[in-house]
Amino acid sequence: MLQHLPVLPLLIPLLGGILLLLPPLADDRNRQRIMGTVLALLQLIVAVYLLWTVHQHGSRVYAMGDWQPPFGILLVADRLATLLLVLTAILLLCVQLFSSAGEDEKGKFFHPLLMFQTLGIQGAFLTGDLFNLFVFFEVLLIASYALLIHGGGAQKTLANVHYVSLNLAGSALFLFALGIMYGTFGTLNMADMQQKAAQIHSDDMRLASVGAMLLLVVFGLKSAMMPLHFWMPRAYAVAPAPVAALFAIMTKVGIYSLWRVHSGIFGDNAGELANIAQPWLWPLAWLTVVIGIIATLASQTLRELTANLVIISVGSLLLMVALNTPEATASGLYYLVHSTLATALMFLVAGLIVEQRGKAEDRFVQARPLAQPVLLGALFFMAALALIGMPPVSGFIGKALMLKAALAGNQAAWVWPPILLASLAALVMLSRSGGTLFWRARGDHPDDTRAHPAQLAAVILLAIIFPVMVVFAGWITDFAQLAAAEMQQGMVLNLPGGDDA
Repeated sequence: MLQHLPVLPLLIPLLGGILLLLPPLADDRNRQRIMGTVLALLQLIVAVYLLWTVHQHGSRVYAMGDWQPPFGILLVADRLATLLLVLTAILLLCVQLFSSAGEDEKGKFFHPLLMFQTLGIQGAFLTGDLFNLFVFFEVLLIASYALLIHGGGAQKTLANVHYVSLNLAGSALFLFALGIMYGTFGTLNMADMQQKAAQIHSDDMRLASVGAMLLLVVFGLKSAMMPLHFWMPRAYAVAPAPVAALFAIMTKVGIYSLWRVHSGIFGDNAGELANIAQPWLWPLAWLTVVIGIIATLASQTLRELTANLVIISVGSLLLMVALNTPEATASGLYYLVHSTLATALMFLVAGLIVEQRGKAEDRFVQARPLAQPVLLGALFFMAALALIGMPPVSGFIGKALMLKAALAGNQAAWVWPPILLASLAALVMLSRSGGTLFWRARGDHPDDTRAHPAQLAAVILLAIIFPVMVVFAGWITDFAQLAAAEMQQGMVLNLPGGDDA
């Protein structure tokens, strides 16, 4: 059974999603909720166990159907992939709990779509092949199209049109890039490509460069890198709260792909193609943070503000990708985990606020008082501290690690100003929004709507993780450093021991 462990994170959401579409689960909302929660817990247990196994015994490589690399479908569970599997599983569990309070009643296929969305995300993290990365991208995108429009409405429809149009264009570019890569490398296996990158014939060098830059555009679109970020703020701001919380990790799939491709395949050992994206990544990362700061200061709702803070986190991570040192990658991994959980928490808190403020929803205007101002205020304060990066929560550690990595890489002048200015902008806007949402109340009779216990369980579970990340910061940092070192060395090409398939 253990040799099949790497494929379980894909089988659980795949089979679970299919079961949720079939009777008797499809006809009973409560059964769907129970089954969805059980599947999410199982996914988390498997992900944690796989992470521990990889940490103790090294990367595990799984060849589907026993087709040996570089020809078959290869799954690679290393430290980087398993860390993000655990992160995804945590988000899925919290989203499953939160949506079980009533959000899932607005659409018939909500729980199966969550499973298929998770399947795409997990597959993107586990795949060792560029073509299968494209396939899993399409799986997660198709599910996200339906989840974004869940519940209906003109704003969701408009945002979905933009979202679908841009991502379809990105998928077309991805296919063009894959054709070029296969024509020049003769393979799409990432480990095989990394070995062959330095041996590309001079006649194919320009074509390979075009393919590499096309992949930069594709992953830039997926990660919301400037100027390809315009689809993201509106889509995230109008999505249902649990959907937006799960979407918090989707931009990180783009960052992960940049690490795998441009720090792995086209890394330091790629000959003439080495670090081909670096001259472009620096200004684009810097501009992404700047645009995020400007959009943050102009935000009119809490969900819009949170979406723009996602852009800032993407820009900060792009700076670490551009720096391209083991220290930068390790600090980026720590910050990636923290920022994903922080934005997911704020999206869920915004969902609770929307339910209790009536027609004003989460707009920064005067409205009736909240039914649970103390509880929601405490949760908002925790999420705000995490997003700003202030002690004692883990965001402070993540940003300090990134600043230290920039100093060690002699790039402090490029990295420190945008990160520090972004923290200042987040502090200003979250202080302003908190004052408006919790203090500028009109009237003495709040609505009777109160947070459901399942919603509170999801939000509190996320909030607890931040002090846990502080307590175990040393272990997480060490793990991230090992993951960064593995990524610099590249994926394993041969099956270990020949018996893992």
